[in-house]
Order: sequence, then C-alpha cells, then structure tokens
Amino acid sequence: MRFAFSAHAMRAALAGSLLGVFSLPLFAESPGRPVNLASDQLVAWCIVPFDASKRGPEERAKMLVDLGLTRSAYDWREQHVAEFEEEILAYQKHGIEFFAFWDAHDRAFELFQKHDLHPQIWKTAPSPAEDAQPNRVAAAASVLEPLAKRTAEIDCPLGLYNHGGWGGEPENLIAVCKELRGRGYDHVGIVYNFHHGHGHIAGWEQSLKAMLPYLICVNLNGMNASGDPKILGIGKGEHEEAMIRSLIDSGYDGPIGIIDHRDHLDTRESLLENLTGLDALLNRLESEKSHEDASEEEKQPVDSPMAEHHGHGVPWGKHAAHHHQHHHHHKQHNH
Repeated sequence: MRFAFSAHAMRAALAGSLLGVFSLPLFAESPGRPVNLASDQLVAWCIVPFDASKRGPEERAKMLVDLGLTRSAYDWREQHVAEFEEEILAYQKHGIEFFAFWDAHDRAFELFQKHDLHPQIWKTAPSPAEDAQPNRVAAAASVLEPLAKRTAEIDCPLGLYNHGGWGGEPENLIAVCKELRGRGYDHVGIVYNFHHGHGHIAGWEQSLKAMLPYLICVNLNGMNASGDPKILGIGKGEHEEAMIRSLIDSGYDGPIGIIDHRDHLDTRESLLENLTGLDALLNRLESEKSHEDASEEEKQPVDSPMAEHHGHGVPWGKHAAHHHQHHHHHKQHNH
C-alpha cells in the first residue's frame, strides 16, 4: 500500500500553518525515531463518546492541537450525527486531518464527498456462523462487500477492525481481506488494535509478520496478559514494549494510533498519559539500540566498513531513514 497526503490533509496543514495553530511537540524526540511514531503523526482514537468532559468539535480540535496531535479517527454515537459537519470544519480550521471514521453512515459519506475527504473507514470484521472455514471467509466477505463497494466509490480505504470473535483473529482478518481483494477491492486492509488483542500476545511476532502486507493502521495500548484492565496507558503494561519493538523491527511504516476509550477520564488526560508513556518507552528502546550498536562496533576491526556505520547516527528501526525523506508524504492514500 502507498502512503501520501490526501488533498484535504495538505489543505488542512496549510490552513493550520497560516492560522498559526500548530504547537510544538510536547517531547524532545530523537531524530532517529521512526517517523510514524512522532507525536504529530499519531492518530487519536476513541476520543468522542468516551470523553468524560464531553467536548464538542471545536473544543476537541483545540485539545488535539494543544497536545501536538494532528490526526483524528472519529468514533461516534447517534447523538453525534448532527455534529458531523461541524467536526469536519473544526478540523479544517485547526489543521487536523480527519484520518478515519468508525463504521458507516450515509450522512458522513455525503460530507466526505462534499469536503473532498478520503478517510479510512473502520468496520468490525464479522463472525459468520458457517462451520467450514472457507464458507465463513466467503460469508464474511459477502457481508462486507456492499461497504467495500461504497468506500471504493468515494475513494476511502476500508479497514477490517479486530473486535473479538472469529472475525478478530489475525488469520481470519487476513483471509477475509484476501477474499475481498480477490473480488477486486484492493483498497481493503486491516486495522489492528492492541486493546482487542490480548489473546495474541504470545504469538504477536508471527501474527504481525502475517498481517504486515495488509495493515493500514495499528492502535496501541498498555498490555497485560490477563487483559486486566483492558484499557491501560502505554508503558504501564507487561508486554506492549516488546510488541512495539517488534512492530518497529518489522519495518511497518504505516499509521499508528493512541486511544482514550475510558469514559471516566478526561480525554486530554488519557491521551497525555499515552503520549508520555510512549515517549518514555521509545526512549528506553532507543537507548537499548544505542548500546547494541556500541557493542557491535567494539567487535568490528577499526578499518572495517561496518565500523563506520554502527552507533553513528544510524536511524533506529528499518524504516526511519527512508521515512525522514518522506516525512511529508506518507499519510493517505492508502493508509
């Protein structure tokens, strides 16, 4: 899949710079950090119905700017339908990319066309009742096919979202995605959520490797094997550090999200907790990488070509150097 700015994202960025609404990152981020993990590239997710402060569109956009975030995935309930366009306009005003939209709604699709938006559409992968695996895959694809057709018509990537059940298992997400692509819907991918993946922790590296060609977004979360609590700040769990390290080492260079999803917390507080925890976690991983490089350098002969490369500004992660060249060209299409 290819990553580039949508026309709206470029206009929003220009509008934001002209208005002077962009804020500096909250943290001093290493130049070697993968670009998709820079704070201004992260996607804020589950920040509308779950906000204890019940912000409206304008307040929400200002909050994101204040945190140095420039991308939002929009989740909603019926009471938010009347605010869809207000949300879009607030994002445009403040330079926020309308990155993704939960589920499907005719009014939203009309507005996306009106405002030339092409967000990812995130939809739970279904869990059909058929017994045989090929039949379940075909049935799930058939359920999703009308939405696949509609999203193709409005040029929006469709992300199959793991949300538990048969449809939330990596191998089944892949199978349904492949089935839909085989039917001509090449814009279909996978949105993988840590907070719905506690059962995948032990086999994460294998699942990640298999999903990698299909991933269009990964949403992070603190991860305990027990899944208790289900939603946990990044850096406060037992396993997310290793999982994030594997994600980086895999070369995945697509979008990454952080979540609120805790309706007892103010969304700003929740997002800030995740930003702070992720920054500390990445700093630890960067430090470990530097020590590994230094140790490797000591093993090399002084006149070895390899000695020139270890520990001397080599970007961390397989994709950091490539993406520093393309920092302004990796958003949509397709995520």
